[in-house]
This record gives sequence, C-alpha cells and structure tokens, in this order.
Amino acid sequence: MKTLLLLFVFLHVSSSVKHTLRFFYTASSGIPNFPEVMAVGMAADILMGYCDDNRNFKPKHWMEKILDDDPQQLDWYHDRCFENEPNFFKTSINNLKRRLNQSEGVHILQRMSGCDWDDETGDVVGFNQYGYDGEDFISLDLETQTWIAAKPQAVTTKLTWDADRDRMKLLSLSTYVEYGENVLLRTDLPSVSLLQKTPSSPVSCHATGFYPDKADLFWRKDGEQLHEDVDHGEILPNKDGTFQMRVDLNLSSVRPEDWSRYDCVFQLSGVKNHIVTKLDKDQIRTNWGKTGIRGTFVLQFSWKYPVTQTRFSVDSLISKVLESLKAFSTHTATNLYVWMNKLMEAAPLF
Repeated sequence: MKTLLLLFVFLHVSSSVKHTLRFFYTASSGIPNFPEVMAVGMAADILMGYCDDNRNFKPKHWMEKILDDDPQQLDWYHDRCFENEPNFFKTSINNLKRRLNQSEGVHILQRMSGCDWDDETGDVVGFNQYGYDGEDFISLDLETQTWIAAKPQAVTTKLTWDADRDRMKLLSLSTYVEYGENVLLRTDLPSVSLLQKTPSSPVSCHATGFYPDKADLFWRKDGEQLHEDVDHGEILPNKDGTFQMRVDLNLSSVRPEDWSRYDCVFQLSGVKNHIVTKLDKDQIRTNWGKTGIRGTFVLQFSWKYPVTQTRFSVDSLISKVLESLKAFSTHTATNLYVWMNKLMEAAPLF
C-alpha cells in the first residue's frame, strides 16, 4: 500500500498569511466497538470533514458543495477513506505489533501530514510523520526524500520504506492547486437579517454564513455610508468555518418618515454584487414578536454520503476530535496521541 507524500499549495487573495492543510489519521487496535481507522481533514484550521473505515464520510456542508461540483475529488477522498488508507494502516499496525511482540492491549498508530504555505514568499513547508503508542516513530525528510527513524524500533520500517520509491510518490501538484483553490478561494454569501432587542434598542444588521472573512458591513443614508450613530462589531467565526458580523444603527436620530432612506450593505471581497437590506419595520426580527432572534449557530454536517451506520455517535466523536485538536500546538506525534487518549476517555458517549 502506498503512503502518499502530501504537498498541498494554497492560493489566497489577501495580505501575507500562512495557509495550512492538515490530515490526521489514527489507526487503533484492541478497542471494541470503535473505528479501526479514522481521519480528520482541516484547511486553514477549519474542519473539512471526517471519515472512518466503517464507511462514514461526513464532509462539512461547504465542503459538500465542492465535492458535488468535482466528482473526481469526491472519488479521491472515497479511495483515501474507504480503501487505500484503511488497508495501509491496518497492515502497518499489525506488522508493528508482530515485530514488537505485542499480541494484546490497545495500540495506536497515527499520522499527521500536510503543509504550511506562505502566500507572500511562496515558501511551502510540508511534513509527513508517524507516531506509535504516543511516541514519535518515523518522519519523511523532504529534502533527501528518505525516512528518519525516531527510535530503534522504526529502523526496519525506514529501510523498507526507503526502498519503496512509490511510497514517496508526489501527487500531481496541479491537482492540489485546484483543490486548494476550491477550499480557500471559495466565496459563500451570508444571510442578512435586521434584529432588535427592544423597541428602543438599536437595529442590528447581522450577516452570518459568509466566507472568506474579507468583508464589510455598513449602514447608508441616501446612498452615503454612515459614520455616526453606528456601532461596528468585529468579524467572528462560526463553528461551521464561515463568519458573522453585525453593525448597529442608533434609531434615536432617525425620524420615522426617513426610514426608507436607510439601508444596510454587505460587501464580500471578490464578489461584484452587494447585498442591500432596506430599513423596514416589517423586516426586523425581534425578541418580543413572533419570530424571535436567533442566538446560536450549529455545527452542520451532512449525512448525504454515509454508507453504513456505526454503533457510536459520529457527531460526538467529531466534536471530541475538534476539542482535542485545539489542545496541541506542535507537530509532534506525542501531542497527536493526546487527542486519541481524550477520545478514549469519552468512550461512554459513543
């Protein structure tokens, strides 16, 4: 089974910033009622999706749109999730257990691969490394295209993988440029609402669900942007990888007969058409009327792609993975092992 060196290039129209792609794979042995192989993909620290060898495939709703438009990319992820990676990881962990005389107990093999790309310098730093039972095991030196054993037990693996040049096969760079553009250069327009807590409160123009975060939201009067009697909120992330923002208009200086002269404008970088929302009492959502103000935003996943069900809650697992991923800040396999331990602590939830 070929292990692929993942070099991903991301293009992003913005000021200098580092873009990242991470794939986290975990294979486990000796854990009943638990996936033997599972993976989480993250782009720019935003969850792309989750899959496991129980044939669960859960892309985020924005990633689902990309896959719908690109069946070839969908096939690639299916191959990685359901065939290539599960076969490779199951074989590898069994080989390690046999070589290390580990016939019993829980054992975990992990891989973190991906890259960091600086859009100003063009520098790409890739990595592909493995950990076994909580310790660094082996990693790929991109300069020499050879594997580095982190401990004596990994030397046999190093020699085997060094001799297998297909293991370091570089996938078509253009493929990942395209995939990176699809993920990071996409544009999602928001829903825009007018919200008000009480009749005397400011009217808040609220936009949520947009991507990227290069956006502007402001009030106008007679087509001119207002700079007084307005309060701009900061851009905040939603749990689904999109963003939200608001701008409040103080109504104390707005005469009732002048309401029609005001509107709220949302502008998204790279999109020509703006979203314009007129100041209209009938369109204001209140917490004293029938509608009520929405105050929560839900992490959305799609069940469009699963093939079979499992005996644990995938949503709970994903949430636990995300929570645990935030706990580490380096690329070491030891830290990768941390989130698997946390998953095991939460096993009763599944």
